[in-house]
Amino acid sequence: MSTFNLTDTTASKISATLTKLRHSMGAPAIGMVLTLVVVCDEGNQYDAVKAATEAAREHPSRILIVINRDPREPSRADAEIRVGEATPGEVVLLRLYGELTKHADSVISPLLLTDIPVVVWWPGGAPAKPAEDAIGKLGSRRITDALAATDADKALRSRSAGYTPGDTDLAWTRLTPWRSLLAAAFDQPMGKVAGGVVEAASGNASAPLLAAWLSYRLKADVKVEDSAGPGLTSVRLTLASGGDLTVERGDARLATLSRPGQPTRRVALARRPTAELLAEELRRLDPDDVYHETVRHMAEQSR
Repeated sequence: MSTFNLTDTTASKISATLTKLRHSMGAPAIGMVLTLVVVCDEGNQYDAVKAATEAAREHPSRILIVINRDPREPSRADAEIRVGEATPGEVVLLRLYGELTKHADSVISPLLLTDIPVVVWWPGGAPAKPAEDAIGKLGSRRITDALAATDADKALRSRSAGYTPGDTDLAWTRLTPWRSLLAAAFDQPMGKVAGGVVEAASGNASAPLLAAWLSYRLKADVKVEDSAGPGLTSVRLTLASGGDLTVERGDARLATLSRPGQPTRRVALARRPTAELLAEELRRLDPDDVYHETVRHMAEQSR
């Protein structure tokens, strides 16, 4: 892997350096499927870069990491460029100072690869309306993570009010195995669901989303209750005909599925790392209509 550092630089110098590094390695910048822009701070940039580069093994990308530093310092942009076999695609860490922290979009715009999708990811704090953010406007997909919010439930509800097609949240992505398992459980007729409970660690960002999705799909009242965790631990749906359909996960790897009149069975339901969640989102670049329906239902419930 080749690493090159540029101090007090410009977008044109960064672009020229990327081209030079690629050609010196005999690997011109072709085969990229998207540009991934990651907006983070210094504290979470290591984990964000690790997750983005791992996801890029499945989706070769130009990864632009935007890190806003001290806005009181003189304006400048420092860049750390990484290109090589250990890093799929290209990685540029941009540290912005001074007035540039307010105009990061103007710095990264010239670095976006032409004619391929742009995805923006906020692994930490994110705007309430991602599509109205200066950097968010550059992306056809915008990924937030309510897990990083102080009040996850409030963050999700505020984003539902400002939803724009292309928005999604990793709190929703974490639910894919749960939703698949619960949907499969209804392949055999179960009758009407009278109500239900989703149990999770206090403040879990995915629990209210799962409850809203079940409530919307089943036309039943599904509540959220706290458990000892970790993460989501169980779903219990009470059937109008009697009995419960339950999914219980105790060790963050395996779960127990129970249905009336059916033998209890163990199913895989592991908690997934951020890189896997990100890779899943990068597989689909069209709007997630089911997510939209779910957050809209959350907002309606709160009213």
